[in-house]
Amino acid sequence: MHESLLRPQGQKDKDVTATLSTSFVFIASIILSAFLFNWALSTSFHSQRDCEMGRVLEYLRSKLGAFCCRSLPADDGHESCSGPVCSSQQPAIKRYGWSDIEALTENFATVIGYGGFSTVYLGRSSVGLDPAVAMKVQYHGSDRLNLAFKQELDILLRLRHQNIVSLIGYCEDPDSGALVFEYVAGGDLHEKLHGEHAQEVLPWKARVKIAFQLAQALEYLHDKCDLHVVHGDLKPSNILLVGEGAALKCKLCDFGSAKLGFSSTVLPPTMTKNHLRMTGSPGYVDPQYLRTGVASKKNDIYSFGVVLLEMVMGVEAFCAESGQILAVVAAPALRDLDWRTAEGVKEMVDPRLEGEFEADEARAMLHVARLCLDPSPVLRPSAGGVIQIMNEQIPSICRLWSEKAAVSIHHR
Repeated sequence: MHESLLRPQGQKDKDVTATLSTSFVFIASIILSAFLFNWALSTSFHSQRDCEMGRVLEYLRSKLGAFCCRSLPADDGHESCSGPVCSSQQPAIKRYGWSDIEALTENFATVIGYGGFSTVYLGRSSVGLDPAVAMKVQYHGSDRLNLAFKQELDILLRLRHQNIVSLIGYCEDPDSGALVFEYVAGGDLHEKLHGEHAQEVLPWKARVKIAFQLAQALEYLHDKCDLHVVHGDLKPSNILLVGEGAALKCKLCDFGSAKLGFSSTVLPPTMTKNHLRMTGSPGYVDPQYLRTGVASKKNDIYSFGVVLLEMVMGVEAFCAESGQILAVVAAPALRDLDWRTAEGVKEMVDPRLEGEFEADEARAMLHVARLCLDPSPVLRPSAGGVIQIMNEQIPSICRLWSEKAAVSIHHR
């Protein structure tokens, strides 16, 4: 008979207890040894780990930014964005002193534009910047202007898109402020469409391209920024142009009327029954906004529809002499668009183009404008919806991508 079976029951219980105790001590010793080893390793290499942590965080920041195109805080406290429409390798935004602004503008020698409460000067760049920059200088004069400057700066620090003018630096002075932008030498869309000194008529292909790029900029502002942005003053004079032909690019500028930090609509902070501080330009501002004072993405969509109509028809959005508004005058023709013949559509297109356009594309552009100008903001498309419609109904959009790819290959 087996020996273990001959042992008394008490003796067997003692053997089991001893075995379990031995096993527990062995396992505990292994855990304790591992802990002590890890502690020693941590103590020995603590400074090295701290040194490497910054590199790890920077690597993760770049990878995450490239993956989801979301704004990630940079080491200097500003925000950058990366992804298909913006670059994670943007140069750092510099903070200037007022003496730097005076030096860069050569004591404010050359004026290149005016805003509602600001003046834009041509700047001669310092080392590391482009050959020229545009300086938007605002003298505060009141707490409201000072707050407006800070709000615009806050928005601009968050934006990175190829179709939005780039902020290079800024200056916050107690009595004034300055925003330093890249200089866009091609003028603005208003000059190209209506300027007395325009050297040539803006081609149809260029108008389509500008419209599509502008829609992409709006989609970025409305849906792809962490804090959604409504521009609030979309018009041709705020659409800068650079390059020609396949290299033509538009850049949206002037965020002085922009609203930040909401997904759809927001009441202005100064809104009361007796006081509404409205923004926008005659002919472009959404009538719904004029009635309610409620800012919305659909305000920008309405303004985009006016700009689109202006590019197709070649007529200014607002005539100061007669008080006529293009969107109102063109409304009957837009309502009848579906029943218009090709010749009827051509009658609506800028005659200076002398027939150098596709009637089907003109109809599609007018169709998008009609949708954007719908009296009900709810029925207007989103910026992404505009892009989808243009991709589906305007064949030259596809050709634009082909030309862009060809230009990219040529410059490699």
